[in-house]
Amino acid sequence: MDPLMKYISRTSRCAALYRSDVLEAYGLNGYQHSYILNICQHPGISQDQLARIIYVNKSNVTRQLALLEDNGFITRTPCENDRRQRQVYPTEKAMQVYPKVREALYQLNAYLLEDFSEEEKELLMIMMKKVMHKAAKLVEKNLEGSSEKR
Repeated sequence: MDPLMKYISRTSRCAALYRSDVLEAYGLNGYQHSYILNICQHPGISQDQLARIIYVNKSNVTRQLALLEDNGFITRTPCENDRRQRQVYPTEKAMQVYPKVREALYQLNAYLLEDFSEEEKELLMIMMKKVMHKAAKLVEKNLEGSSEKR
C-alpha cells in the first residue's frame, strides 16, 4: 500500500497552488486563507491561539501576520492582560475578501469531490476527520513531551 501522507501531501500542495492562483487577485497567497478565515471568524484572537488552531509554528504565524498587516488585511494590538501577546483583528479589507476566500475553498472542494457519490463524500469526510484528529493528537503529544524536557 502506498503511504497515505504521499497523497495528502500532494493534494495539499496542489490545493495551495490553486488557492494562490485564485486568491492572487485579492493580494493573498495560497497559505494565507486559513489566517483570513480564522481572524475574520474570531476577531481579537491571539497570535498564540492562531498558531495552535492552524498548527503552524509561532515564527511562521508572526511572518504571515506581518505580511497581512503590511498589505492592510489585519491590525495587531497588545493584549490588555499580557503585553507580550498580540491580538489580531481583521480590517475592512479582510472582511471584504473573506467571502471570496470561502468561495474559493468551496469551489475547490466541489471540484475535488464532483465524481463522488453522496455516500462516498460522507465516508471520505468521516475518514479524513479521523486521520486529522489522529495527526493532531500526535502533534499535541509531541509538543507536551518537548515542553516537559525544558
